[in-house]
Amino acid sequence: MGQAPSCGRSSYDHDFLKAVEAGDLAIVESSLRMDPDILHKTTLYDRLSPIHIAAANGRLEVLSRILDLSVHPDLLNRHKQTPLMLAAMHGKIACLQKLLQAGANILMFDSLHGRTCLHYAAYYGHLDCLQAILAAARSTPVADSWGFARFVNVRDGKGATSLHLAAGQGWPDCLHILLGNGALVSASTGGYSYQGSTPLHLAARGGYLDCVRELLAWGADRKQRDSPGRIPYIVALNRKHGACAALLNPSSAEPLVWPSPLKFISELKPDVKALLEAALMDANGEREENILKGTSYSLPSPVHSEGEIDNDNASEASDMELCCICFDQICAIEVQDCRHRMCAHCTLALCCHSKPNPATLCSPAPLCPFCRSSIAQLEVATTRAREEGDKDSVSKPCKSRKSQNSSSEGSSSFKGLSSAMGSLGKMGNHGLGRIADVVI
Repeated sequence: MGQAPSCGRSSYDHDFLKAVEAGDLAIVESSLRMDPDILHKTTLYDRLSPIHIAAANGRLEVLSRILDLSVHPDLLNRHKQTPLMLAAMHGKIACLQKLLQAGANILMFDSLHGRTCLHYAAYYGHLDCLQAILAAARSTPVADSWGFARFVNVRDGKGATSLHLAAGQGWPDCLHILLGNGALVSASTGGYSYQGSTPLHLAARGGYLDCVRELLAWGADRKQRDSPGRIPYIVALNRKHGACAALLNPSSAEPLVWPSPLKFISELKPDVKALLEAALMDANGEREENILKGTSYSLPSPVHSEGEIDNDNASEASDMELCCICFDQICAIEVQDCRHRMCAHCTLALCCHSKPNPATLCSPAPLCPFCRSSIAQLEVATTRAREEGDKDSVSKPCKSRKSQNSSSEGSSSFKGLSSAMGSLGKMGNHGLGRIADVVI
């Protein structure tokens, strides 16, 4: 998948470029000693320089040697593509990282499609390259001069963002990373594909079910129309992607949406975020099963969920408290600063079901359902030390966190959450449906 030098130069030049392509550092060094200017030779048609060829073929040693000789990392080929773009295009992460360290500019556009290195990483589905470019965008002058959010949502020559390209090619992991970094989930294209298409239209057109799931979970609008006036459901139906069409049908149940506008959600630590994302997928998976029930389409069996406990973890689970909202799953999340605990499903329901303020159209920040204090942060709940429990049991009767959580202090606070959890319970069989039956 690398870039091969084209013929037409002298055999000496050709042999040098072939050595760069093959990563033969000994021949490269020998050629440079004989003729240092050979470093500035290019292929005839594409005008690929040695640094382009090394980056596209993942030849890190040769690339490092070329950069050591003060070759500019942003040399352009015939299509005004930089070595960084070619590394992103071919998924050569080591070379891409080396070029970023050398100061390669991530905000250059080629003349072929008007794309940046971010566009190419998203289009070809190279997740590691995508993450490296986004990390660089946060720490380079781009973040200050251009703005990180603007960089993530920059459009190519036909009006497509990186999110459009990833959705159109069927890369759900790339969608997840881009959406987590502020990509606009319902942005419309210009001339790319069908005019006015959103990422959801493009995923529906390709029948990429995982991409449809990801976009819906981040709030993609199922009723948004492209320029010809079609909603994603019609696009999927026309392409005979039945499972996608069933999930995109506006008359089917709405999916749960990741509560990204909430400040403490945007600041989640990776372990907490993983728990809540798993709960979101779990709940939406149950919704999908209900939608597709009775049709010719079926979904893969759900992966091991939070509520299912391995034998290896049974002893640890026995030390965890049962969530006293749903009385079904273990308390995996701890609210800061009050330290009350809930399972991930109940925490997610609390965040997803806050009604927007009619005056501002903004969702109010949810409060702890036990004490009504503001949620400053969410942490993973850890098991309490047995020694501490033993010490307390000697001095006074033990009062479990479950009894603390369900005390009268916050009993009236469950009313709003219980009704919200009722709708979430209809999607899953994880005990959430029982919440509405809890006597307050």
